[in-house]
Amino acid sequence: MRVLMLSWEYPPVVVGGLGRHVHAVATQLAAQGHEVVVLCRQPSGSDAITHPTSDAVSEGVRLIRVGEDPAHLVFERDLVAWTLAMGHAMTRAGLALLRSWKPDVVHAHDWLVTHPAVALAEAFSVPLVATVHATEAGRHSGWLSQVLNQQVHSVEWWLANRADSLITCSAAMRTEVAHLFEVEPSGITVLHNGIEPRRWKVRPAEVAAAREKYSPHGDPLLLFFGRLEWEKGVQDLLAALPRIRRAHRGTRLVVAGEGSHTAWLAEQARKHKVRRAVDFVGHLSDRELRAVLAAADAVVLPSKYEPFGIVALEAAAAGTPLVASTAGGLGEVVRDGDTGLSFTPGDVDGIGVAVRSVLADPAGAARRARAAKTRLATDFDWAKIAAGTVEVYRNASVKTPVVLGRPKIATGNMFG
Repeated sequence: MRVLMLSWEYPPVVVGGLGRHVHAVATQLAAQGHEVVVLCRQPSGSDAITHPTSDAVSEGVRLIRVGEDPAHLVFERDLVAWTLAMGHAMTRAGLALLRSWKPDVVHAHDWLVTHPAVALAEAFSVPLVATVHATEAGRHSGWLSQVLNQQVHSVEWWLANRADSLITCSAAMRTEVAHLFEVEPSGITVLHNGIEPRRWKVRPAEVAAAREKYSPHGDPLLLFFGRLEWEKGVQDLLAALPRIRRAHRGTRLVVAGEGSHTAWLAEQARKHKVRRAVDFVGHLSDRELRAVLAAADAVVLPSKYEPFGIVALEAAAAGTPLVASTAGGLGEVVRDGDTGLSFTPGDVDGIGVAVRSVLADPAGAARRARAAKTRLATDFDWAKIAAGTVEVYRNASVKTPVVLGRPKIATGNMFG
């Protein structure tokens, strides 16, 4: 098949898990013999002089990276206008393809590419498939109290209702999307994210060095890695750390990642009197992260909202015991008592109990870690996920056009 994907992230431009997902699916589709073109962008903050539009083939995928238009728009300050400008550049680049190439399907990844995806699907007269990776209401615990929240939600609603087929990365997200955007769950296909376990092999010397760096006295070592935002729940892990340290003296925590809540989380660590036991290390390279993962006694993922939880797969690939909340897709990735230990989102006591159980029973933790790693090859294989994506493409057909009005915005909590 000829596939046109649109994504605002594609390596090396990566903000979260979406970029890695699109890269994995695109390259797997290409490896399976499909013709894939990805419309993506140059780094934010650049312009068409420093980073002009490029068109090149990488790993079997044709990448068209659109340069930014001259307008002074900044992602962090002008999100909606910046997104519309990016969409305009993608639309122009996509229409230029019509001179020599036409896709069988257009595949949009998340709300930021809604405008160009809809325009190009209609211009090409082909089905529009959309993957919803997360929702604005979900990220804000059901509240859409700010104008920007409402604008983003309305574009998400438009994409979900305009698409000819929908994909989510977990059953939990399918339920969320059906509820928030008033679409039938039966029309949503669940295709999990995947993992390539070989990426996470690391030399023993690097593991030892990481252990020496972050736990020089041989004390228990915990790791969180991901974006430092409120919905990731790191504040709950910091609140649980004093109780963990009372049971397992000297326990240390490495917090790897960046985000808008970094300074606030450091203040929370001080509030709970564990600041000296916590290393905020910022962004780690893949090599550094692999070493810390292998060195840690447990990875703790206390998310309050998590559409899938690809970091849980990465922990499993590294063979590290996993403690995670049941938020969203994490509840499907981590099977409590089988491939890890789970707790209810926001349950500080539950975090403490689960982590203490891992540290008190290393043999049981290792057994669960082995089960999690074994499961990767069956349930989270990118080749199978790509094949499932092709099935969605083949079954998609252009719906009868429907005029859509503006969605209603709830004045209360979207989840009731």
